[in-house]
Amino acid sequence: MEIPAINLKAILLVHWLLTVWGFMGPWLPSSYAWGNFSVLAVGVWAVAQRDSIDAVLMFLLGMAVTILTDIIHLGIFYPLAENVAERLRDTFRFSTGMAILSLLLKPVSCFFVYQMYRERGGDYNINFGFPSVTRNRDAYQSIDQQDQSSSSANPFNQAQDSKTGPRSY
Repeated sequence: MEIPAINLKAILLVHWLLTVWGFMGPWLPSSYAWGNFSVLAVGVWAVAQRDSIDAVLMFLLGMAVTILTDIIHLGIFYPLAENVAERLRDTFRFSTGMAILSLLLKPVSCFFVYQMYRERGGDYNINFGFPSVTRNRDAYQSIDQQDQSSSSANPFNQAQDSKTGPRSY
């Protein structure tokens, strides 16, 4: 089954709209807006530079980080906002629903952004610099089976029995 191609602009538009609607309520702190809008700004950079691998990777990592920060924001600030005035109750419900919907769509968006990262030439695995042990021994040459060519038998390319006289400079 082939994965459908989703445009990066569509992902940005949906998350921008959901972030604006989620921040419309009076209960989320400004750090929610700063975090989400800064990640969306990196997404605009990824749209502007179509062949940049770094821009897409930064957008992907930013989306993954905002999943965690959105969970923290909703978990900490939601109970404080339950006693909202009656006139703001509908706005509170709407903004809460949009913030939760944005949070639920972020893992799906991360999956599609990762596909774009691979299409732009990104590695399939991300190397964090830790040494790894592999069992691929195709590149190694056995000590028992050395090549007996003349260049490997005599690495200095000198005739073995001939003696030369002193050199004059």
